[in-house]
Amino acid sequence: MSTEKIILGIDPGTTIMGFGLIKVVGKKMEFVQMNELLLQKYNDPYTKLKLIFERTIELIDTYHPDEIAIEAPFFGKNVQSMLKLGRAQGVAMAAGLSRQIPITEYLPKKIKMAITGNGNASKEQVAKMLQSVLGLKTLPKNLDSTDGLAAAVCHFYNEGRIEVGKSYSGWASFVKQNEGRVKK
Repeated sequence: MSTEKIILGIDPGTTIMGFGLIKVVGKKMEFVQMNELLLQKYNDPYTKLKLIFERTIELIDTYHPDEIAIEAPFFGKNVQSMLKLGRAQGVAMAAGLSRQIPITEYLPKKIKMAITGNGNASKEQVAKMLQSVLGLKTLPKNLDSTDGLAAAVCHFYNEGRIEVGKSYSGWASFVKQNEGRVKK
């Protein structure tokens, strides 16, 4: 009997949210789709968060993913950028958790390593490797959608490994795993 499941990968962002879906049949993965949510034209940050939540719910209700893989925000030089990314990630996670879908976070370096074998690979290198592995005819202009797809493929490659990242199966597990991180 062949097992089948859908993995939704998300690259959260407040300018562009990239996402990709793969279907896993047995031990093989198949490309389903990738796209992006363009948010540049919205000035209000709360409108952006609402749109991220709604688009994630729409993807869940349309494709019925069994699992979600999401890129974790990384600390750069700009703290404000990281806070915005964290909010975008949190809203996408909340959408998945509201539908009881297990979520796993992956650091950008871990995703790049899984796809290319190099944790410092460029977006272009990741996109080209995905194009080769999944047989994609063309690549999108913006590579945010391939970053979302890369999160899903990374999750597929890391299945069955004991330490894959932070995983949450619902609100209770999210709260339990993060209770020590919030100061009261």
